[in-house]
Amino acid sequence: MAFNLSKGERFSLSKAAPGLSRVKIGMGWHPNDQPGGPEFDLDVSAFAIGANFKIPSDSYFVFYGQVRMGNCVKDAVETSLDRPVTEDGAILGAIDDPDGKRSDGEDDEDMFIDLSKVDQRIEQIIICCSICKYPNDNKKDRRTMNLNFGQVDDCYIRIVNENTGEEITRYELKEHYTNEDAVEFGRLYRAGTAWEFEAMGRAHTGSLQTLVDMYT
Repeated sequence: MAFNLSKGERFSLSKAAPGLSRVKIGMGWHPNDQPGGPEFDLDVSAFAIGANFKIPSDSYFVFYGQVRMGNCVKDAVETSLDRPVTEDGAILGAIDDPDGKRSDGEDDEDMFIDLSKVDQRIEQIIICCSICKYPNDNKKDRRTMNLNFGQVDDCYIRIVNENTGEEITRYELKEHYTNEDAVEFGRLYRAGTAWEFEAMGRAHTGSLQTLVDMYT
């Protein structure tokens, strides 16, 4: 049975699922139900950082805009679709869902992590979500410039044991961020030889670029 986390709570993935190696990070949200309203295009990304709180190379910033290399990774968690991937082959990034309509009992976007392959330089993997805005949105809708997470309903992140399909833990964003358009949802971090997860829920303004400036 999955454990529901609140903001700031920590959870031992290794204790909950001994021998855990491959996980799916799923994220979902409700599409905009305002008739004719702008689409909620949320982008899931990850920053795999070292002791200096920076990514060790560009490949450890995992987002849909990276060169898709998924089919090039031997024994990758999923190779049927091209996905951005870290140089160690451990993290496969998400395929973009431009409007939040993909989920029907499933996640809108997901990424896959093989914890056994994560480079030893990496101490934390920060899972983030940001709102794509004009002029980077697909429909070039200027109304997206005013979007914030206070308008997005039922946004969540969950961690699934990829080997068994079992959901291990989940964090639902309860805070109403009426100005912010980027959220550090949670982080996977090393605790000795084990891996743990913290529900962060830390919000920012400036969308994805703010996160890039923090970790690169």
